[in-house]
Amino acid sequence: MVLFKQDGLATNTPANGPLAGKSTIGELRPLSTSEENPEGVNFGKGVMESTISITVVGASGDLAKKKIFPALFALYYEGFLPKHFTVFGYARSKMTDEELRTMVSKTLTCRIDQRENCGDKMEQFLKRCFYHSGQYNSEENFAELDKKLREKEVGKVPNRLFYLSIPPNIFVDVVRCASYSASSSTGWTRVIVEKPFGRDSESSAELTRCLKLYLNEDQIFRIDHYLGKELVENLSVLRFSNLVFEPLWSRNYIRNVQFIFSEDFGTEGRGGYFDSYGIIRDIMQNHLLQILALFAMETPVSLDAEDIRNEKVKVLRSMRPLQLDDVITGQYKGHMKGGKAYPAYTDDPTVPNDSLTATFAAAALFIDNARWDGVPFLMKAGKALHKRGAEIRVQFRHVPGNLYKRTFGTDLDKATNELVIRVQPDETIYLKINNKIPGLGMRLDRSNLDLHYAARYPREIPDAYERLLLDAIEGERRLFIRSDELDAAWALFSPLLKELEEKKIAPELYPYGSRGPVGAHYLAAKYNVRWGDLSSDGQE
Repeated sequence: MVLFKQDGLATNTPANGPLAGKSTIGELRPLSTSEENPEGVNFGKGVMESTISITVVGASGDLAKKKIFPALFALYYEGFLPKHFTVFGYARSKMTDEELRTMVSKTLTCRIDQRENCGDKMEQFLKRCFYHSGQYNSEENFAELDKKLREKEVGKVPNRLFYLSIPPNIFVDVVRCASYSASSSTGWTRVIVEKPFGRDSESSAELTRCLKLYLNEDQIFRIDHYLGKELVENLSVLRFSNLVFEPLWSRNYIRNVQFIFSEDFGTEGRGGYFDSYGIIRDIMQNHLLQILALFAMETPVSLDAEDIRNEKVKVLRSMRPLQLDDVITGQYKGHMKGGKAYPAYTDDPTVPNDSLTATFAAAALFIDNARWDGVPFLMKAGKALHKRGAEIRVQFRHVPGNLYKRTFGTDLDKATNELVIRVQPDETIYLKINNKIPGLGMRLDRSNLDLHYAARYPREIPDAYERLLLDAIEGERRLFIRSDELDAAWALFSPLLKELEEKKIAPELYPYGSRGPVGAHYLAAKYNVRWGDLSSDGQE
């Protein structure tokens, strides 16, 4: 019996259906030892080496130039890319191979601790970069790309990775064309899809349905670059490998959890895109919700991707859909500070003057399960705020019958332990504790037990895109979003977003460069919570 493999699925019969017999990305191929030995395939007479072709679709765009090509070079520089690889840029812009290399070279940098052979490495990497110009909806143009890919892959088992660095409205066209005209015939083919994954439950489900006409779920790598951040990945390590934290990780000891994201700049050139999505879709429904799911999940059976993603889905399905009363929206207005004028959101020429799109939002979410019942999970995200940062703050309960409450007075919040995980910038983990100030009197002080990454680990921290690209190349799906996970996430936010838009609820205005709208403080106070990032803790 001959087994056939569809990336992630094995069967003894070819697929039937509208795409059967066509060269699709999910087409059936003989099941070989390449799954166990990714560097080669055993055909009975030795091992045939494999090669990987990485095609960046939308190669002339900002994301490709600023993030994807530099991340690929960093992986090459550190020796993480396979021995045989080729990088192709694909876009509508007319460009030669040399022009692509010149464009890419302007954004490449080397690791701080390994600069001696930087020039040589850069030159070697650029020699493996090529370009093909074509339309995103042209099977003929993708067939031309396929021909060029085959020339580079000759004599090796071809594996292909497509990175869709393009607007979501052309995802399906590209996947269809790549499926019919540029998929691997004997190796694997995978596709990385950038957010946004729709605007609501319906559009997200439709996008997933269309993608699955040409791909199976195991071939779709939905990327959320925040899951590749060093301290986000360290979250489960901190919890599950330290006995001091795991027993405390529940409603019995944790009073509230805060997920905070802030940028100190406005839309600046992205107004047109941003106005159709807003801060809730852009940040909260994906980045912050994904971190929340990782934080709150039960202990997975193993570190296998499916086991972890199963637990994340359980968390999302246990959450209450967001209510309008538990959400505050804001929009930044113009402001004069230090003699400099800062623009309002609606001053952006690509934004309508009467736009009600939120550039700030705060929300209180709840998980209705035994571990987290009654614990408020507060999210806050905004643009044009007083500082840039992203952090998780875990505020613990007050000490019962605290012997030293007289020292703290009536403000017991000052005596509360707090664990802070700063994701960016200046990555840090610190725990606020109470201790006695040296001396003859009994004076208490709050101090921080801290792990400052730059001091403890002087080596430069890899960019999130490096980690996620490497995982996609290796077929590791743990940090990518599964379709049912996406459905559960949208189910939480879609009713709220629909209500905000139908009722045309005006966002509260806040000055550019401020701490955000006052309403966020009232929302936190409603649940007897004080935003941790607004207090002075020596780590600002």
